[in-house]
Amino acid sequence: MKIWFNKINDSRRSMIEVADPVIHIGRDPANTIVLQSPLVSKRHAVVSVTGGKLRLENVGINGCMVGDAEVLGGESLEFEPGQAVRIWPYSLTFETETQAVITMAQMAAHLRSLMANLELKIHRKLLERLDLYELENRRAGTADSILLLENHIEDICRELNLFGPENAPVLDEITGLTLHDYLVNQLILEGGRFATTAPVGLTSNEYDVPATLVAERETELQNLLRFTRERLLLDQESDLSSRIAKVESHFPQVFPLIRPHLHNELRRYLILRTLKKDLKDTVFGFGPLQDLIRAPTITEIMVVKSDHIYVERDGVLELSGRRFISDKVTESIIERIVAQVGRRIDKSQPLVDARLPDGSRVNAIIPPLAIRGPCLTIRKFPAHRFTMDDLIDMRSLTPSAAMFLRACVIDRKNILVSGGTGTGKTTMLNVLSSFIPHKDRIVTIEDTTELQLHQDHVVTLETKQANVEGTGAYTIRDLVKNALRMRPDRILVGECRGAEAVDMLQAMNTGHDGSMTTVHANSSEEVIKRLEVLVLMAVDLPVVSIHRQIASALNVIVQITRMPGGRRAVTQISEVAGIDQDSHELIIHDIYNMRDGSTLRATGYLPTFVESLIQKKLLQLEFLYGNDVQPAANSTVQPATPVPPPARPIVPGKKG
Repeated sequence: MKIWFNKINDSRRSMIEVADPVIHIGRDPANTIVLQSPLVSKRHAVVSVTGGKLRLENVGINGCMVGDAEVLGGESLEFEPGQAVRIWPYSLTFETETQAVITMAQMAAHLRSLMANLELKIHRKLLERLDLYELENRRAGTADSILLLENHIEDICRELNLFGPENAPVLDEITGLTLHDYLVNQLILEGGRFATTAPVGLTSNEYDVPATLVAERETELQNLLRFTRERLLLDQESDLSSRIAKVESHFPQVFPLIRPHLHNELRRYLILRTLKKDLKDTVFGFGPLQDLIRAPTITEIMVVKSDHIYVERDGVLELSGRRFISDKVTESIIERIVAQVGRRIDKSQPLVDARLPDGSRVNAIIPPLAIRGPCLTIRKFPAHRFTMDDLIDMRSLTPSAAMFLRACVIDRKNILVSGGTGTGKTTMLNVLSSFIPHKDRIVTIEDTTELQLHQDHVVTLETKQANVEGTGAYTIRDLVKNALRMRPDRILVGECRGAEAVDMLQAMNTGHDGSMTTVHANSSEEVIKRLEVLVLMAVDLPVVSIHRQIASALNVIVQITRMPGGRRAVTQISEVAGIDQDSHELIIHDIYNMRDGSTLRATGYLPTFVESLIQKKLLQLEFLYGNDVQPAANSTVQPATPVPPPARPIVPGKKG
């Protein structure tokens, strides 16, 4: 029996082969499989083989997982070969003689690990031959530096005898992986379009030079990709995400049909092309992040350490399979990113916020603050800017709520968008800003520019970090104060996370109606507690005075939540209705909420400013109390006057 095991999320796997039908697993050296971790018991589990069937008995203290089933101490469970057994922090796969099983994901991770190790060897050889930093600085010039790099890569591959007969079986499998990646990249570069015949050049890299591309091999590559697309019936899929998902799940079934057409010359060309691409991305671009940044289905990229790169796709986190060559290369890529916006990162300033040329937000942190190595988080923003119709289609909110928010923006109500990290606060702020009339003068203030307003009269301000001497920093609070002297009609602050909250409230109270901002909070009620803390960071005021400021400044709170499965949805739209005269506490009324946990519905409460919206013909009552369907223009049916829900005073320190 073959047993494959590795640390969870680590692509490097170990394999042992045992003849004994009983396998002991644990931390003690006397076990058949020794897992060195304090979380593993000395004798943790016993796996026995009977007639091709496997049975796991947990003899330790800590639990373990077989597939999705948890096996506690003293329990046992039968399982099939190939099922993952997780004894934290390890994952094991058992392969019997009668049924050799290894998942495609495990094979792909193993092959990517082999490629990464090979690229590391070549990269080290390149460092001995060339000054890569000088090449990087010359990348904006001619193609000579790129051609020089490619020629050296070819020489090193010959020196390593990469394409010798002893490597043929592994290279054959790696070729399948490269074809898979080429097809995915081709779909990504096409974006939302779909063509049954792939245009020439779609698989090319931005650093390719014609001198190293062989026309005959490129034609063969395009033919193989076209054949694969036809076999996978990709033209039947309606969007890019579903096409990529189909390639991920069904490519292994199609590859055996392609294998006979992969003659030695083509195999050599494809692998060499991939090695060149990856190394050129490392020297001139963003390394393994280059393709991930271009992928429209990926919304977030998280580098935990050099060989652990996670992505968020459709609201779900998954391991990308990509890896940096080393920590030093990771730091070099981070420095390249932040230098583009005039910022720096080093041991004296080991964390920084920056942005990519496409507007994506970047946060980087390096040692000594990041113990395990450089960490990078990239929040991507789609090239297509979301509209309110898109949010309705994605079930983030209902047509009724969308019409209400549109009316509030046009009628210059002060709006605060709240939610947790990654819930879509900035996206919602972008969408709401699209309803601001073009005649208004808008000033936006952000740590890192993310808002993308389509109006012409927009002043964009961004904070500045301190220079090497520790001076010259300008915070959001400084910019909010300065914005008040710029004659703005509306002020949009990307996020209030500190003392600037008091300046934002004062701006809303001093003639800048229609301003908007975002805050991290878990509910409309928690927003008030959050604002209390933020204001107290700036000035020592009684809570009653803070509540009065909030009541006179804010009109509407929009709460966004990430739902199970990754969907983002508006769960509350509330009005700050004023101060309770007896308790002197703030009163929050839900205009819409998600009482059933799935659908945003009107509560029946009429906001205090609803008469203004109706008089200006910005809203019809049917939108608040209908079935989220726009009524006919000649409709004369008016809903019955609803009974408002009881007021909910917000008491500090207690749930609202």
